[in-house]
Amino acid sequence: MIEPPVLYEPVQHHWFYNQKTDGRDYWQPFSNEDSQRLEEAFAHAGKSEGEVMVATEGRRYDVCVKERRRYAVYWDQTSSEVRRCSWFHKGSKEMSYTPHTEDICDLLEDAYMIAVTLGEWKRNLELPTGETVIIHNPKLITQHPNFCRDFPPSPGERTQARTLKRGIENIPVEIPQGEPDSVDHLVFMVHGIGPACDLRLRGIVQCVNEFRSASLALVSSHFSSAEDQDSNGRVEFLPVNWHKVLHGESTGVDRDIERITLPSISRLRQFSNDTVLDLFFYNSPTYCQTIVDTVASEINRLYSIFLVRHPHFSGAVSVAGHSLGSLILFDLLTNQKTGSETSETEEEAEHNEDLESFPELANHSFASLEEALKSTGLEEHLRVLQREQVDLEALDSYSITTEQMLCSERDLKELGIPLGPRKKILNYVKKWKLQAPAAQTGKHFQNSTGFQSLIQEGPTTTSAVDYQHFDVGIGQVSINYPQLAFHPQAFFAFGSPIGMFLTVRGLKRIDPNYSFPTCKSFYNIFHPFDPVAYRIEPMILPPDVDVPPVLMPHHKGRKRMHLELKEGLTRVGSDLLGSLRNVWQSFSQLPAPALAEGGATASAAPLPEDMETSPVEDEERKEVKVGSLNGGRRIDYVLQEKPIESFNEYLFAIQSHLCYWESEDTALLFLKEIYGNGSHRSSPQ
Repeated sequence: MIEPPVLYEPVQHHWFYNQKTDGRDYWQPFSNEDSQRLEEAFAHAGKSEGEVMVATEGRRYDVCVKERRRYAVYWDQTSSEVRRCSWFHKGSKEMSYTPHTEDICDLLEDAYMIAVTLGEWKRNLELPTGETVIIHNPKLITQHPNFCRDFPPSPGERTQARTLKRGIENIPVEIPQGEPDSVDHLVFMVHGIGPACDLRLRGIVQCVNEFRSASLALVSSHFSSAEDQDSNGRVEFLPVNWHKVLHGESTGVDRDIERITLPSISRLRQFSNDTVLDLFFYNSPTYCQTIVDTVASEINRLYSIFLVRHPHFSGAVSVAGHSLGSLILFDLLTNQKTGSETSETEEEAEHNEDLESFPELANHSFASLEEALKSTGLEEHLRVLQREQVDLEALDSYSITTEQMLCSERDLKELGIPLGPRKKILNYVKKWKLQAPAAQTGKHFQNSTGFQSLIQEGPTTTSAVDYQHFDVGIGQVSINYPQLAFHPQAFFAFGSPIGMFLTVRGLKRIDPNYSFPTCKSFYNIFHPFDPVAYRIEPMILPPDVDVPPVLMPHHKGRKRMHLELKEGLTRVGSDLLGSLRNVWQSFSQLPAPALAEGGATASAAPLPEDMETSPVEDEERKEVKVGSLNGGRRIDYVLQEKPIESFNEYLFAIQSHLCYWESEDTALLFLKEIYGNGSHRSSPQ
């Protein structure tokens, strides 16, 4: 039977970008939507004199069509090569197809068109690389290396032909899902200690990319319907990197640490310097200020860029932090100010400049409040303070790290003292308190010339760690906390040591009435085997209330099978124990004559408080209001461990602390807070 002639059809081009992983080049395809945009821009690029820029991958990358380069928008990343691909090759030992350069693709396409048009197969084509391509038929095209005629190939080398495929539809490649242009919600994600965020040693950008992909898939499967398929939006996740700035050239901390690091076990010490030391840096006022400033400025920078690239965005913004990143965000959100407080803060900044005009506050230590006020020209307020019997000790309690404040700035304001004098008075009291122990310490070292030379060798860059404590039971390092450019809708902490750090700071309980000034929702998410994670709810609830964390649902529904089996066995054991208890109580009742004399009121049935209930019923019975940090809702949420993890919780401890970036269950909790249980509507872009 004669096969019908093959008709030539132009090949469909698809755009790829180069991605280097572990020193190797991998070519990744753009989504169909992005590739179509690039192809349309390529068709019109010849008519434009300047560069043609196309936003791709949710507008996080820009592609210069003429230059064939791909640039990151929000973070620092080396630009990568972009190709308009139509022909692909693969060796016998390779796992994936690699696109040819565009010049070779044009040569192959011309040769293929001639072969199809003339019906002449088994044609040879010499490539500029010296290799030979043989077009056997439309479905079999091979590429052979060029061997020197003087040195013919061995039998093994003759079989090293590469397979060529025409068009992306003929190769096994996973084209990524396109992202909707509209954005419903924006989330900033802050990493923890060290430059790597998971066991594969990936950075924050790669981990957030994977979390974003999981979120995009869950939006399509859990929060979309056929009616609003065209109007569905997405949640944008942007990474916030502070480790690079802390360990960069601007601080010089790595050079200082390297000079004092021992040469033995160098890899372990390098790992410790890059990761564990971040915890100590955050407890240093100097470097804590650097970290907090970097996080806040980076979030505000990313937010401003996002608004430029999404001018019609009208959704809300949330923040999320992993490990130490959650503690940074917690301290940052604790010190945010509302609109009225912000205007007063600007007024404070103006009056703080006036404090420098009173050097006597720093150079003298007065015995009484009267001398201090007269020296600074504030004696007009002395009568008011004396009338209320306010002295230096009462004012000093404002600086002491206790939860009970005898006299605060608010009290001075109620006395009618203006903002400027208030700041000057409290600033003097703070310096007076710091100078008192310093003067005592100096007496012990005034005869030591070595100590004096050490002090005078350079300017002081650090100071003693000072924690601010408020009446609501929240404490943090005493530094200047910058303000965010928005009010977050929710704060997600996963694998978080917030509870431990608050306890170490001397805080035993968080006021149930306390909430973040600008954020109304707070979720503490953790894996049951995470060694770094701690709970928050026990610090809010009364000591006699013991409520287990909320078990997060699996993203595919129900519980994991091993958890259901464990719960079933627990329920069976409870029922069996209750039955045995009833039988024992029936044997231990009084004899029949005694019952006849008046003991008939005793019943063999157990009292309500003695009845056994299932763990599920106990959890439902213990649903209580948990303070105001999350609007009265639950705060602690625990993931379901995998079946293999339940065999040895110690073996998977480290992995459990780094599992959140790949957890669909964590992403689902994010989306439930963002979208709720009802339908949603995207903001047009």
